[in-house]
Amino acid sequence: MAIITFQNHPVTTCGELPSVGTDAPAFSLANNELEDVTLQTYAGKRKILSIVPSLDTPTCAASARKFNQKAASFDNTVILVVSADLPFAQCRFCDTEGLDGVEALSSFRSSFGSDYGIEIVDGALAGLTARAVVVIDEHNKVIYTQLAPELAHELDYEDIINALKVH
Repeated sequence: MAIITFQNHPVTTCGELPSVGTDAPAFSLANNELEDVTLQTYAGKRKILSIVPSLDTPTCAASARKFNQKAASFDNTVILVVSADLPFAQCRFCDTEGLDGVEALSSFRSSFGSDYGIEIVDGALAGLTARAVVVIDEHNKVIYTQLAPELAHELDYEDIINALKVH
């Protein structure tokens, strides 16, 4: 388990992010049409999982916008923004923000948070996910992970981009 902070209070996750070099855990997430998508839906592509508690927060929204801006610069890569928001809210957010380079997916009916070790297990946000990124190569191997130490802080985007350049 990992300990991060939220508004200067410690928050615990249910586990740890998958280790670099391991197979990415399988997942089933809902898209904006309430269809289930899985890791295999994106077979043969690199996957950036931008995991956020909710798109309805300033930091999560900023993260989605930044990844959307960078999307065109990544070859053979999909950017999946994963949150517990309902697909309807995710769709509305992406439409309002004009985000067409990222795909919002909902974990509202899945075990994604616990499977990836980032479900928050205590405090006011229990049941949501910590802010994290998992980068998966075209063979479904984890090549990079990053967990935000403070839920309200953005991630190190340059580090993420550099990880993609190496692989």
